[in-house]
Amino acid sequence: MGGNSPCASCKLLRRRCAKDCIFAPYFPSDDPHKFAIVHKVFGASNVSKMLQELPVQQRADAVSSLVYEANARVRDPVYGCVGAISFLQNQVSELQMQLAVAQAEILCIQMQHQVQDPMLQQLPNPTPTTAHGGATASHLLDDQLHYDKPFLLHNHHQFINSTTNVIHDQYSVKRETIFGDMVS
Repeated sequence: MGGNSPCASCKLLRRRCAKDCIFAPYFPSDDPHKFAIVHKVFGASNVSKMLQELPVQQRADAVSSLVYEANARVRDPVYGCVGAISFLQNQVSELQMQLAVAQAEILCIQMQHQVQDPMLQQLPNPTPTTAHGGATASHLLDDQLHYDKPFLLHNHHQFINSTTNVIHDQYSVKRETIFGDMVS
């Protein structure tokens, strides 16, 4: 900055801030933590070299990236920002799997409705009470479809599994990895 107050880097390094200080535009004195964390992870000398090698119009983005990476490295010393990226990629994979299962369930319901609709049209008009102990025609249809459901669902799930590579049963959802093992 060169004037009255030194930039955050010069303050931390306890040196005089020159007019052409490379850190001054990116590490203002009112945000000392920003430079402190970058200095702790990368070192002031390395950051200075990186900024000098870049064109002026790219330096602000580089500093922003360095601050993000330094914060991630402090939070997770082993993986840094790669750990955050990996976590987000896993979340995307899980959500894609949930979406595939939901789409399969929608398709299954649509298939059930397609099977029920033609059968409803073939039945006589339902009456409130019948000779079957008060059961309506729609209840009889539900009972009839109950026996066909396992066959339809079994064949439907085979179709879904062959197209989406998702195995879905009543209690669990699993995905097959490229190595052939199952992942929940």
